[in-house]
Amino acid sequence: MLRISLFLPKKSMSHIIAPSILAADFANLQKEIEMVNQSEADWFHIDVMDGVFVPNISFGMPVISAIKKHAKKTMDVHLMIVDPDRFITDFKKAGADILTVHYEACKHLHRTVQAIKAEGMKAGVSLNPHTPISVLEDIINDLDLVLIMSVNPGFGGQSFIENTYRKIEKLRELISKTGSKAIIEVDGGVNDKNINKLVSAGANALVAGSFVFKSNNPLETIKNLKNS
Repeated sequence: MLRISLFLPKKSMSHIIAPSILAADFANLQKEIEMVNQSEADWFHIDVMDGVFVPNISFGMPVISAIKKHAKKTMDVHLMIVDPDRFITDFKKAGADILTVHYEACKHLHRTVQAIKAEGMKAGVSLNPHTPISVLEDIINDLDLVLIMSVNPGFGGQSFIENTYRKIEKLRELISKTGSKAIIEVDGGVNDKNINKLVSAGANALVAGSFVFKSNNPLETIKNLKNS
């Protein structure tokens, strides 16, 4: 069984790097997966978009199942879809280790989080750039992960939203105040110029897509992000 490297190693307190498969070369997907396997990355970040909740369509269960056959690291699946409750069991079967849903897409968020955990997955909640941290006050202790979007969800390669640092700091305060064990993940525009500031603000896990897969040497790029 795959061991989920969700919690940070105590000795190094190193941040988690999660390359976003959305930016990979889909004509050579197995090769890209094997590159991540060989790299110092910790997770595979997999974005699922339905063209309704966000203005883009990515991929679904068949592609995730194909990735799972070759992936040797944690499968961090981020759902940008309406009514995610319908598919929780399906994503578990496809290979998700962590399943993150959007606060904005869930009518009964607590029920959704409990359903994810009932399937044996870690449960995450994502916030769009306009959504305040305060909406998580009543559920933060039930979460394994909070994903802060640092771009508007839907497309890769967008510019980083500067207010993200402030949101991370507010989330870190909430986690400290409540004793929550939730990891803070950031997705969107992460690169070698802002990663240190993100980690200093309190981020534990960083998603990097275009910056990794469009670089001349993805292995070296991941290494540099990991050791920043």
